[in-house]
Amino acid sequence: MNKKLLIAGTRSGVGKTTIALGLMAALKKRGLQVQPFKVGPDYIDPGFHTLICSQNSYNLDSYFLGTAGVQQIFSKLSAQADISIIEGVMGLFDGKGKDSVSSSAEIAKTVKAPVVLIIDARKIAQSAAAEVYGYKHYDPDLKLKAVIINNVSSQHHYQLLRDAIKAKMPELKVLGYLPKNQELKLPERHLGLVPVAESKELENYLEKLIQIIEKYLDLEALLEIAAVEKNPEFKTGTQFKPFVDLFKSDFKKDISKNKIKVAVAFDQAFNFYYQANLDLLQELGVEIIEVSPLNDVQLPEVDAFYLGGGFPESFLAELEANKSFQASLKAKAKAGLPIYAECGGLMYLCNSIEDLNGAKYNLAALIPAQIKMTSKLQEMGYREITALSDNLLLAKGDQARGHVFHYSQITNIAAELKQKYEYRDKLEGYSSSDNILASYVHLHFWSNPKIVENFLTRALSYQKNRGA
Repeated sequence: MNKKLLIAGTRSGVGKTTIALGLMAALKKRGLQVQPFKVGPDYIDPGFHTLICSQNSYNLDSYFLGTAGVQQIFSKLSAQADISIIEGVMGLFDGKGKDSVSSSAEIAKTVKAPVVLIIDARKIAQSAAAEVYGYKHYDPDLKLKAVIINNVSSQHHYQLLRDAIKAKMPELKVLGYLPKNQELKLPERHLGLVPVAESKELENYLEKLIQIIEKYLDLEALLEIAAVEKNPEFKTGTQFKPFVDLFKSDFKKDISKNKIKVAVAFDQAFNFYYQANLDLLQELGVEIIEVSPLNDVQLPEVDAFYLGGGFPESFLAELEANKSFQASLKAKAKAGLPIYAECGGLMYLCNSIEDLNGAKYNLAALIPAQIKMTSKLQEMGYREITALSDNLLLAKGDQARGHVFHYSQITNIAAELKQKYEYRDKLEGYSSSDNILASYVHLHFWSNPKIVENFLTRALSYQKNRGA
C-alpha cells in the first residue's frame, strides 16, 4: 500500500507551499523517505522540495504528459518511497481552460491521492465551514479527506472553525491549524536554488517550521489518511509507456556507444529544469555534466549545451565578470556546438541585460539582441508552439508544449535574427546560427520526443566532426 497525499489550497496565497514544505520536512525528520511532486509547470517549488527531501521533485502536469504520463511518472517514483507528498497549484479546481486541465483535483484523481485542503482563517469564523462544504461537494469523485486551517488567531478561534466544519462534515478530518506567524513566510527573494551563503537561513527556517508543524498538526492522523489504496496502473499502448521506447534501437545504441556528453548549466543563476527532461537524456545513455556560467573558468569538452532558466538578473555583475567562460562558450559555438537555451538561458546568450536601475551588463553575445528587465510580469502560461522552419530541436510544422514566465523583454533584435516558433500568432524562438536555438518557452521534452532525437543527433554530428 502506497502512502500519498495531495496538499491543495482554496486559492493561491493560503499557505499551501509553506505547509507542504513543512510536512515534507517533518516526515523526513521521522525517518521516512519522502518523494515530492508538484502539480503544474512551476520550477521554483520543486527546487525547495528537492533540497528538503533529498529526492528530486517531479512535475505532474497532464497538459505536458497526458493522463498516462502522469500515472507513469508517479507510479515509478512513488513505489520507491515511504510516502509521496504532492503540492497542488493555485486553487483546488483551477487549471488550464474550462476543463481545468492539470488542476490539483484532476491530478489527485489521476493518481488516486487523497486531498488535504488548506483554508485561510483570516477574517472568518463559522463561515469557513460553508467554504469547505463547497469544496467538499463540488466534485463527488474527489477524495477530499482532511482540512488544515492556516492563519488562526487563537485557540478559541480554532475551536469555532473546527466545530463548524465537523458539524456539517463529521467524516472530514480537521488535522489542526497553524497560527498567524510572520516567521512562517518564505523569504521574499529569488531562491530557485539556495546559495551556500543562504543555506543556513533556510535550515533555521525549516527547524522553526518543523516545530510548529509538530506542535499544531496531527501527523499520525495525516499518515492514516495517506494510506488509502495502491497506485493506479498506468495505461499501456500510449506514447508514454515507456517513453524511451519511442526511439529506434539504432539511435539509442549510437547515443550510448558514443558516450554523448551534454553540459547542463546548474548554479545559483541557472537551475530551472523539468527533472523529467534530464531523466530522459540520462535514460538514453547521455552523461550530464553540470557546469556553472557563474563560477567555471571554461565550458568543458562536451557534445551539446542545455542552458536552462533561472535568475541571471540577480547575478549580472558576476556573470559579466566571468569572461573566460564566455570566451570558451563562444569558441565552441563557432565550432558548431549545439546550444539550446530557455528563458534565463536566452537572456544570457544575448549581447547584454539592462537591470531595473538602467545599468547594462555585457554577456555572451551569441544572439544579436538586448534584454531589458521590467518590474511587470510580461508573460505567463502554457504554450503550444509550432516550428516555422527546421531548427535545432524540431522540423518545420512540428509542435511541442511548454510554459513561459518572465519579467524581461527582448529588444533591438538584429535583422538577421530568425524567428523559429509561433503560438497564438506570436513569433518566438531565436537563433543566430544553425546550432543555436533560444526562446522564452520552457519546453517539456515529453510533449514531443523529436526534441530529444534532433538535439542528440546534432550532438552526435558535432562529436564526429570535432574528432575528424
